[in-house]
Amino acid sequence: MRKIAVIGLLCMGFLWHCKAPKAVVSQEKLTQYVNPFIGTDGPGNTYPGATVPFGMVQLSPDIGISGWDRIAGYFYQDSIISGFSHMHLSGTGAGDLYDILVMPTNSRFAERIEANSFKPFSSYSHDKEAASPGYYTVDLLDYGIKAELTATERTGIHKYTFPKDDSSQIHIDLGYALNWDSPTETHINVVNETTIEGYRKSTGWARDQRVYFVMQLSKPFKNYKVYKNDSLSNSPVTAKNTKIILDYSTEDGEVIILKTGVSSANLEGAYKSLETEAPHFDFEALRHQADQKWQTQLQKINISVADESKKRIFYTMLYQSMLAPTLLSDPNGNYKGANDSLMNAKDFDRYDTFSLWDTYRAAHPLYTIVHPTRVSDMVNSMLAHYKETGLLPVWSMQGNETNMMIGYHAVPVIVDAYFKGIKNFDADLAYEACVASATDASREIDKYMALGYVPVGEGGDDWSVSKTLEYAYDDWCIAQFAKALGKTDDYNTFLKRSENWRNVYDSQSTFMRPKLEDGIFIADFNPKDYSAHFCESNAWQYFWSVQHNIEGLAERVGGNELFERKLDSMFSLNPLPDDVLPIFSTGMIGQYAHGNEPSHHVAYLYNYIEKPWKTQKLVREIMETQYQNEPNGHCGNEDCGQMSSWYVFSALGFYPVNPAQGVYAFGSPLFDSAVLNLENGKTFTVRALENSKDNIYIQSISLNGKTLHRNHITHKEIMAGGTLVFKMGDTPNTNTNNTMAPSSTLYH
Repeated sequence: MRKIAVIGLLCMGFLWHCKAPKAVVSQEKLTQYVNPFIGTDGPGNTYPGATVPFGMVQLSPDIGISGWDRIAGYFYQDSIISGFSHMHLSGTGAGDLYDILVMPTNSRFAERIEANSFKPFSSYSHDKEAASPGYYTVDLLDYGIKAELTATERTGIHKYTFPKDDSSQIHIDLGYALNWDSPTETHINVVNETTIEGYRKSTGWARDQRVYFVMQLSKPFKNYKVYKNDSLSNSPVTAKNTKIILDYSTEDGEVIILKTGVSSANLEGAYKSLETEAPHFDFEALRHQADQKWQTQLQKINISVADESKKRIFYTMLYQSMLAPTLLSDPNGNYKGANDSLMNAKDFDRYDTFSLWDTYRAAHPLYTIVHPTRVSDMVNSMLAHYKETGLLPVWSMQGNETNMMIGYHAVPVIVDAYFKGIKNFDADLAYEACVASATDASREIDKYMALGYVPVGEGGDDWSVSKTLEYAYDDWCIAQFAKALGKTDDYNTFLKRSENWRNVYDSQSTFMRPKLEDGIFIADFNPKDYSAHFCESNAWQYFWSVQHNIEGLAERVGGNELFERKLDSMFSLNPLPDDVLPIFSTGMIGQYAHGNEPSHHVAYLYNYIEKPWKTQKLVREIMETQYQNEPNGHCGNEDCGQMSSWYVFSALGFYPVNPAQGVYAFGSPLFDSAVLNLENGKTFTVRALENSKDNIYIQSISLNGKTLHRNHITHKEIMAGGTLVFKMGDTPNTNTNNTMAPSSTLYH
């Protein structure tokens, strides 16, 4: 193990003043601290609606107007609601889903506007709106109707409280589409006066999305009107654009419950969803059930902190870390496969919505600590995708491969799970899938294998440098997997490939620089430019993407001192007023962009060059400035749990710089204490003594009463249970004797 002096630790055995407690689940209602509106304003692109952990249904309000700010269907600054649809993406830059729009109306208001395609809408006020885990409510002011929503894994439940009106209606619109989404074929069949069934097939980011549904209503409708492409028709009806309007007479305060079961496979699965998860119309019971599901998951981490705002941010981030991946299989195990066929998941739940370029960094490592059983299902889901398509998922959703972003980042997720002892998946099949994805000819992998780098392409966003770096990291993961399985030749091959980052390092500029196919670096290179050669980033932000060999990167730059200078510049070279920053370049601290994922590990890199106090200062600054308990509380897209998982890890005091290494570098713990109630029945406690807004620097660390002379902790140590104690102070501890960094040779 290579030793690198990083942090001086005073010998303070007295810090071990009590043993690790037994697992004690807090009786405090943790769901009260979750604010689902964080990220619904600004660049966060989150939704406030009702869902359960990793659920298939995300029942949430839609403004009904397209645009970047409304990628999740809802934007806090808007003033109208056009209905409630059953599926949404959390914090992405991709505008898809919004399936099966439901909107209650009556005779009080009939205005229509072009901006929302002349759909029914109502004004609303945030004063008459609220949300908590598994629940959302809003008053539709123009109609005097109160809407309440809750959900199970595969059903959405609506509760509408109407005023007296002989012309109350419920609109169910399958033609409704927003942003990238467009229906291709929809179907409605009126089964009886309380049951409607159908499907919505659509294209968008997900090329072939299928949602089969069955709706049941607590009150029979007196009449209905079915529309085919906006013309009155009869049931059953099939067309690109269909909708049905249910007619009611309601008394003042009358409640109508509408519940929708869904399946990506068939109507049988949709019926089974309702039958098994929402067999009754007791809305309050279902709402309580959703709340309890969230409470159970949130109780896995109990924190102690005097600042209630920080508590709200933490539990909201923990909540948002569980909004994806999402269930794809129905209660029968059936789902729409990535091969466009009906598939069946045997002995596992099939998940999708794998935003892997984002989430391999922190979200999936967090799941290995907090949700190891569910990780097994996620890995099996990725292997199912491999069996269906011949490749592991890149960015998959709704049984489709979108091929958005870069890398083959299912690899670090699978390899990390293997080394952390996640069970119940086929390791040989997993290795086969990793190698297949790393040797496929698509996405310039053929050129990468031939040249040792991805060359500059012709026109468009070639992302050549970023691809080279991401592929090299994934190759390191495969090398470790091969070594563990005794595949020596493969180990040597992929270990060599993992050093391909060196082929795009330019010693003249000291940056990773785009290179032509003839081996010559491009001219006119400015590392601040957001060019076509870097994926949603610039050369400053992608320089550090050698998570598997930070020591080698520092050595290539010229040693630790020059590496430190470069890191200092990263956080101090502020954009100029006339610099053109793209939409994803947010949360800026110098050239560091916390709003985009390639920067997420960079603040922790001072740990590798004997300056850990700089990491501690920066990590605290990022937590304090880039996360707020308000709608505009995210500095960038939340990205399916990555932005929130960064916060959860960092607030606990450690972070996976190399996400597949099983090692976590120390930062600066935010809370006085945090207790992790692990699925294996053990408890891991983190304490920060004398912690405060000013005491951000670690003075010493002990694990289970023994002083640590290193600046990292391993996954095995966490999962074994125990107590990690940080002694904090207001001045940097610059003693670097007899300490070591999380070297790349330290593996699980």
